[in-house]
Amino acid sequence: MVGSKQRWSELSRTERSVIAGATTVQLSLLAAALVDLQRRPSDQVKGSKRLWRTLAFVNFVGPISYFLFGRRK
Repeated sequence: MVGSKQRWSELSRTERSVIAGATTVQLSLLAAALVDLQRRPSDQVKGSKRLWRTLAFVNFVGPISYFLFGRRK
């Protein structure tokens, strides 16, 4: 049922696996972006490091945007 609330225990094994996988990817991207921001000098970051740190917490979009647009090469 799309849109209806279900408890974790009511989800199928496949649904739980997909959610756990997506969560793992999201947290890995977040950690990688935050570590990179910490280690990278400010002159190699496009814009404010503070802004990118904040944006990194926006689901998948933030960390991916940082890696695509926030770093100077």
